[in-house]
Amino acid sequence: METSTEEFTRLDIRRVYKQPVAAVYAAWTDPAQLKLWWRPHEGFAEPEITLDLRVGGCYRIVMHGPDGQTHCVGGVYRVVQPNRKLVFTWAWESTPERESLVTLEFRAAGQGTELLLTHDRFADTASRDRHQIGWNGCIAGLDKYLSQ
Repeated sequence: METSTEEFTRLDIRRVYKQPVAAVYAAWTDPAQLKLWWRPHEGFAEPEITLDLRVGGCYRIVMHGPDGQTHCVGGVYRVVQPNRKLVFTWAWESTPERESLVTLEFRAAGQGTELLLTHDRFADTASRDRHQIGWNGCIAGLDKYLSQ
């Protein structure tokens, strides 16, 4: 059986929350809320976040690591369907040529929400694996934020 390259350069994360779709969507789209939980690893300071939440609009996240390093990522929104779906490009300012794609799907799950995060088009498996660590850190922050 042959395995596609896409399978090796794609990351999928699924979570279910007790909160309604609108609350989970707002946590991703309201910069004031996003700042409260977005941390790829322990020890990161509150990020600087700017969002222009519309198709063609840009976002930028500046993260300050515990080692004093600054990490900047940004991209362009390709799909904005309130309370349903966000699709945006993802590129680190240090490697803008390595653009990947993030898709967030928000689905009603009983009284709560199922969140599906797909990040694909990584340059290689090493990049995917590093992002998996960062995304798991951020999602853990979201989990904690939404459970308060």
